[in-house]
Amino acid sequence: MTTTPTAAEVRRGELAAFLRSRRERITPEEVGLPGTTRRRTPGLRREEVAHLSAVGVTWYTWLEQGRAINVSASVLDAVARALRLDPAERAHAFALAGATDPRAETVSPAVTPTILRLLERLEPYPAALKNPRYDILAHNRAYADVFSDPAEEAPEHRNALWLMFMSDRWRVRLLDRDVMLPELIAKYRKAMAEHVAEPAWKAPVDELLAASEEFRALWERRDVAPMVSHVKRYQHPDPSVGLLRLEHRHMWLAPDGDAHRVVAYLPADDETEERLSKLAVLNG
Repeated sequence: MTTTPTAAEVRRGELAAFLRSRRERITPEEVGLPGTTRRRTPGLRREEVAHLSAVGVTWYTWLEQGRAINVSASVLDAVARALRLDPAERAHAFALAGATDPRAETVSPAVTPTILRLLERLEPYPAALKNPRYDILAHNRAYADVFSDPAEEAPEHRNALWLMFMSDRWRVRLLDRDVMLPELIAKYRKAMAEHVAEPAWKAPVDELLAASEEFRALWERRDVAPMVSHVKRYQHPDPSVGLLRLEHRHMWLAPDGDAHRVVAYLPADDETEERLSKLAVLNG
């Protein structure tokens, strides 16, 4: 009698096959190991990958056999670096392992030269590229001028959810926090419905639950909300700029609801239009 493999077994098998294929394409010379003509296995041997990753040979062998072993993010990171995985390959490996990539600074494949040019062309309007988890993957100068620069935050905290609750610089500029924060959490919870077991979605929530009493209170309400646009008020610290009334609009990069999107913040009145132009001049 045959049994149908579980989803976890299928993912482990896919991860094992993927790592084998990456190992077999790398020559010893590429990673600084002495080559030899007496190799029966293409590419690196398992013990060589284990050595380069500083993990046990038995553990790595079990990993390539699809055994039910614990695969931590830090160890998978070491294996990924030993196998010279590119960003897309890393994302694939971590997704199969059900782990969160600790190298949050890894550039998203969505951050293309075309997207960066689009963000620049939208100035003086603030604009940013975000993924479904509200990570800020790229932004233009106007976005940094209006909200403060996400690049000054730790890579793992370049996320709108984190910044709106935990950044003092963002806190003083958001005049409608009492409306914006419950709405943002409700939208995040709705988007998370199909990803509730995924570490990449759970990690920022768990961190905010531990760090912010305000977040905990709102998260426990279990509200959900669709993605809609509203006019929001922001107070720029430069008194010559002052109040900005902005309406955000989404430009989806694909029809899928999980797609990345460019979010542009458009002036809701003539005064804001003039103040954004003034801000652009003030910042060169």
